[in-house]
Amino acid sequence: MTKPVQAQQGKKVNKKKRTPISKKKVRQVQCFGRKKTSVAVATCRQGIGLLKLNGSPIELVEPEVLRYKVFEPILLLGSSRFAGVDIRLRVRGGGKVSQIYAIRQAISKAIVAYYQKYVDEASKREIKESLLSYDRSLLVADPRRAEPKKFGGRGARSRFQKSYR
Repeated sequence: MTKPVQAQQGKKVNKKKRTPISKKKVRQVQCFGRKKTSVAVATCRQGIGLLKLNGSPIELVEPEVLRYKVFEPILLLGSSRFAGVDIRLRVRGGGKVSQIYAIRQAISKAIVAYYQKYVDEASKREIKESLLSYDRSLLVADPRRAEPKKFGGRGARSRFQKSYR
């Protein structure tokens, strides 16, 4: 009968692999951006400046016409602020345009949260002010949603034409 592997000098051990578990703290924040029914989740962590969207580079965003909308936070703040962080994005729901607006909001909120948590308050305030002065929707979600359709008409408000004969 064998005894379970003991921890070496007070370290925890992974029982399947029989190796010590290291508890290295990862500098990471998660933020989301929303537009209509689209939700983009940005994971911002310490890194080398990677920007990935659903596993592929952010430079390949479609439609090409709205590609600059995704790059707005990066162009506003400068690439130097993004050099020390990796941002990985996941986006679901909605259409192409609302996904792009959700992505740009998630990037903006993630970089502000990362600077607030791990860098200094002054640079966070500077980033936030420059983003808000350019476009408020970069940090603040748009609360408008589609109204549900009702009976007696084609949509939420329009009614079928009334006839007396």
